[in-house]
Amino acid sequence: MFALPFFRRDLPALKGDKVTLRVPFTNDYREWSAVRGESRAFLEPWEPRWQPDELDRTAWRLRISRYREDYAQGTAIAFFIFEKSSGKLAGGITLGNIRHGVAQSGHIGYWIGERFGGRGLMTEAVKLVSRFAFDTLRLHRIEAACIPENARSIRVLEKAGFRREGLLRSYLRINGIWQDHYLYARIADDPPGDGTKG
Repeated sequence: MFALPFFRRDLPALKGDKVTLRVPFTNDYREWSAVRGESRAFLEPWEPRWQPDELDRTAWRLRISRYREDYAQGTAIAFFIFEKSSGKLAGGITLGNIRHGVAQSGHIGYWIGERFGGRGLMTEAVKLVSRFAFDTLRLHRIEAACIPENARSIRVLEKAGFRREGLLRSYLRINGIWQDHYLYARIADDPPGDGTKG
């Protein structure tokens, strides 16, 4: 559980030059299902296999419940990414697997709608969540994993100051197949510039 006073229902939004991040609300369903639905072919190669009811309202309610439960337990915080110029929902980013004690670490995962790709929105979102993790949550280390063929995600992480640390064999089951992933990480006192491939 988050034991710090800033964790209340009115968690402030994270604001950058191009994006605003805030926790998902139940009434985000229509916009979320629209952007996910139109981007399905773009997203599926990089995500766990979609369920038949993936975009149904019932599945959405379960997703929101899980977000709230994870947040209440202090194990994860999900944000939606809104493009500042249009106000439209562009994607999502989650800081999960949050651990305190000797680890003081978390793991970032994210997705973006196809029509919002290539605009630098995700790079800024990753930087904002990293700053939140280090400055507000006082985490020491943030990790992210991506499939070696996902050149876009690699660019995002390296531009956000993450460094490649190695290859995780058969790490996650993505689109129905166990896939190798590169492990990237950023430490609290790393410089904010581009990471190195390591």
